[in-house]
Amino acid sequence: MKFVGSQLAYYMKDRDFKRNSKILLKYLIFLTIIICLYSVIFHVIMEHEGQDHSWITGFYWTFTVMSTLGFGDITFQTDLGRVFSILVLITGIIALLIVLPFAFIRHFYVPLLESKDRNRVPRQVPSGTKDHVLICAYDTVAEDLIERLEQEGTPYFIIEPDLTKALEYHDRRIPVIRGDLYHRETFRNANTYQAKLVLVNREDTVNTKIILVIRQGSPDVPIIAIATDDESVDVLQLSGADHVLPIKRWLGEQLANRVNAQHARSRPIGQYEDLFIAELPVNNTPLVSKTVKETELRQKFGVSVVAIWKKGRMRPIKNSQKLTYDCVLVIIGSKEQLDNIDELFHEYDVNPNPVLVIGGGRVGFAAIKALHKDGIPVNLVEMDPAICKKAAPICNEVFPGTASDYDLLKKAGILKTPSVILSTHDDTMNIFLASYCRQLHQELKIVSRISEVRNMDIMHRAGANFVLSYAALGSEAVLAISKDRELTVLGEGIALFIDPIPPSLQDKTLAESGIGAKTGLSVIAIKENGEVSTQMSADTLLPPDAEIVMLGTTKMRDKFNKIYGNGQ
Repeated sequence: MKFVGSQLAYYMKDRDFKRNSKILLKYLIFLTIIICLYSVIFHVIMEHEGQDHSWITGFYWTFTVMSTLGFGDITFQTDLGRVFSILVLITGIIALLIVLPFAFIRHFYVPLLESKDRNRVPRQVPSGTKDHVLICAYDTVAEDLIERLEQEGTPYFIIEPDLTKALEYHDRRIPVIRGDLYHRETFRNANTYQAKLVLVNREDTVNTKIILVIRQGSPDVPIIAIATDDESVDVLQLSGADHVLPIKRWLGEQLANRVNAQHARSRPIGQYEDLFIAELPVNNTPLVSKTVKETELRQKFGVSVVAIWKKGRMRPIKNSQKLTYDCVLVIIGSKEQLDNIDELFHEYDVNPNPVLVIGGGRVGFAAIKALHKDGIPVNLVEMDPAICKKAAPICNEVFPGTASDYDLLKKAGILKTPSVILSTHDDTMNIFLASYCRQLHQELKIVSRISEVRNMDIMHRAGANFVLSYAALGSEAVLAISKDRELTVLGEGIALFIDPIPPSLQDKTLAESGIGAKTGLSVIAIKENGEVSTQMSADTLLPPDAEIVMLGTTKMRDKFNKIYGNGQ
């Protein structure tokens, strides 16, 4: 009983619940007046018939007739009494059996449940919360970012104005607070002024207003905004955002950086200290059919081969592994060393034919612009005439129509192109096209975007060589800003990890550690006393008080921590 009383007292604080309760109370008062009136009339008619009953009997008769129980122990003898009984019966059916249940459900039970739901989702962060990340929408970027924040132990909260969505997130145990994104109180309740950063990731027009609201109460909190349109970047910056991320444009540029085109060359994809991490395709180069050891890249150029991309998977290096046409080496070295490799490999023509881009939306158009800037010819396949017209000036040739048309793809150069970029916004279509293009051209390099990370494995099985999602790029950009480092996009789910060497690995060699075999991580460098060494071999010693630099996925890193301990 104490629990019920406390719950009712809690719900009575809710404004809507109090309003509906008053409506229900007014109806009950009206019903009481009707019952009292009918009881008085009952006595008047009974006296007219010569019968005498107590007031309790009057109320008893009124309730039994209105509720349709009708015991029949008290009856009228005249037609006037029977007509009155019919009136009381009809009133009871309407007032007690129809209106009262509806009113109770509509104005008490449903508001009680709604009030319970509303009060179930917190409206403010726990007391003492600080250095947390606030996210203004639970989208694909937020979903990927949350996974990484959880791995790092960084607290975060989703701010959601919609009750249904907020309840869904709450039931899924996603930290969420409910509040209007246009009210300062919401961000005050979220303790914004002590937050690590705020990610504003709704529509561009909505983002502008949210940023202005945040800046009213928290002028110093770092705000990262995601811009769908390039035209919105300046507006969001002027509104108060510290960093604006045009992720769709960046996604197109990243896809363009992964194609094979014209001459063989290394393509930088990341940086550690003053060293560059780059990809080196081996297709149509003297490296095909050689083992990693036989390439002698370290002896000739000073670079280290740290991993291999093959069929969309990054794999640890093995000196005995033979390189095939579809392998892409991941190397690390200085800018001068990479330039020396490019000078030698420039003699080998990968393929002079235009790169084929399928889908000319925001991502596809950004890829076309990036390729055009590098002097690489592009053919575009696109259904929308407006997009075809927009892209025509920077394309070698535009082919209007659907990409599933074999004759159209053949005219666009699918049988001769070195690479194809699949940039439609539909994952199912991209998977279909990857499989189709792979069947048409076995040595083709297929670079594709995806919207949902869960489709990555399917895309690789369909034949894609490189896959990158909007979500992964966005979350990686946010984390790079939060850690004050350069954005490094190594691949979907692939990241650079820098950890102290765990005590269990100290003074062991790489061969004795078994890091690659047990976790799948690729060790690319050792940092000791401020000096970085990338000359990794099986005999490389893992010294104490040093850092180990590795490439791999977060799952691989979790396995590393589980097996060896994180050294922290």
